[in-house]
Amino acid sequence: MNDVDLAKELKRNMDALKAEIAKVIVGQDEVIHHILLSILSGSHALLIGVPGLAKTLMIHTIAQTLGLDFKRIQFTPDLMPSDILGTEILDENRHFTFIKGPVFSNIVLADEINRTPPKTQAALLEAMQEKSVSIANKHFELDQPFFVLATQNPIEQEGTYPLPEAQLDRFMFALKLDYPSYEEEVEIVKNTTIEKNTVLNNILDKEQILNYQKLVKKVPVADNVIEYAVKLVGKTRPANPEAPQIVKDFLDWGAGPRASQYLILGAKANALLNGKFSPDIEDVKSVAKGVLRHRILLNYKGEAEGITPDSLIEELL
Repeated sequence: MNDVDLAKELKRNMDALKAEIAKVIVGQDEVIHHILLSILSGSHALLIGVPGLAKTLMIHTIAQTLGLDFKRIQFTPDLMPSDILGTEILDENRHFTFIKGPVFSNIVLADEINRTPPKTQAALLEAMQEKSVSIANKHFELDQPFFVLATQNPIEQEGTYPLPEAQLDRFMFALKLDYPSYEEEVEIVKNTTIEKNTVLNNILDKEQILNYQKLVKKVPVADNVIEYAVKLVGKTRPANPEAPQIVKDFLDWGAGPRASQYLILGAKANALLNGKFSPDIEDVKSVAKGVLRHRILLNYKGEAEGITPDSLIEELL
């Protein structure tokens, strides 16, 4: 199959995937769209929202429709790195045997990731960046594809720990889930207060996902689109002479080069999902908030003035 036919197949399958997910999840179309963009880009996504917005159910549903191996880790204050990565045990022959932890899966749901201290959060760093795990002087490659889809409660809630910046930067997107609309909530209540067995079909398999990820990398991008993405990221940095006054006044620091890479990768995947063979500036804009909101840090003045990362990104766009 040539690349053009593969791109058309990708769009058809992604539309079918969204329809399958909609059997269980009401609304949240934009969040689901961005999770699929991160999967096509071979990257990770962080879902932020108050408890009860079906973050966990959404990820579980997506895993079922993708036909991938799925593990869920419930992050708690007493969780240890070995609970994620695995541990060595002494077997009956008095030899050490490594028992793999839940990180050895295709999709890892890191549920309420900010309810555990930074030491345990950091256990995922190598897996997320290198797609491998080093433990007990041994190196293990993770099965591909590999994604961490994490949920996070708002950091104002009791019993939460802020994610370290290095950890946040590993996530391609930080996606905010809002409360459903009145009509959506009525439908949710109708669907969840009756006896209902929803059967979900596998739309994709491992090989197709890996082929689609390779296709995303191949998508050509015009120089002006790349330059726009790099300039946009550069304008989030207070030390940059071209940064607008609002950035210099209200930000401590801006996004790094990984943000520029993710803007272009996200724009490529977004173009394919919309039936285009090359992204334009609108595709960059459509993924900008998700890519940038967790990579810029407001200073005290910005917080006091009620500035939010989203409002600042809108100003830059």
